[in-house]
Amino acid sequence: MDSIKLQKYFSDCGVMSRRAAEEEIKKGRVRVNGNVATLGDRIDPERDVVEYDGKRLERKSSQRHYVLLNKPRGYVTTLSDEKGRPTVAQLVKDLPARVYPVGRLDMDSDGLLLLTDDGELANRLTHPRHEIPKIYHVTVTSAVTQAKLEALGKPMIIDGYEILPVKVRPLSCSDSEALLEFTLYEGRNRQIRKMCELQDLKISRLSRVAIGDITLGSLECGEWRFLDADEISYLKNSKEN
Repeated sequence: MDSIKLQKYFSDCGVMSRRAAEEEIKKGRVRVNGNVATLGDRIDPERDVVEYDGKRLERKSSQRHYVLLNKPRGYVTTLSDEKGRPTVAQLVKDLPARVYPVGRLDMDSDGLLLLTDDGELANRLTHPRHEIPKIYHVTVTSAVTQAKLEALGKPMIIDGYEILPVKVRPLSCSDSEALLEFTLYEGRNRQIRKMCELQDLKISRLSRVAIGDITLGSLECGEWRFLDADEISYLKNSKEN
């Protein structure tokens, strides 16, 4: 059989996306035939033995699982945490398969989080410029002036990178608090929090309420459900910009 990239094998096994696998390879957590792997290694899936944290990886059956979780605040978006903090894996432990988060919601944020064992789809959905928007409701503990609202919607430099313009609209405002809706087509690390910091706006709550046409609906905080066929098709037929 022809060789494939090591990170693709992770995706084929439904373990994680290629990009996530690259990071794990760099950390030295992957071995091929007993030897620590390096980025760029290729393998023969029929002959080589791949281990991640000491556990052998094997390709799964064609069945894949697609899950929507309403993540509570206080949970980290990982399967395990070296600091012993609660993880999203604990919220889906009754699933019949091991699924992995698609992207991240930081510990202090809540709302819609997708999890799957379909590595290829996860890889596409986490592309920095995917066409499906992510929609957030953000509560800030101060009034938002028109000037700040306009500034939030313009290109900004964050961590040396010029982000794409973000659609921001007020949902409610008072002298002491405002609820804003952010629509993003790319997701940089803690992007909304950093955007608000630049405008001296303090966030008291940040919730992801939708990914494109997929919403939380009546799903309670901490609960999960499987995506239906239409939702899976919607994600699979989306494209990168």
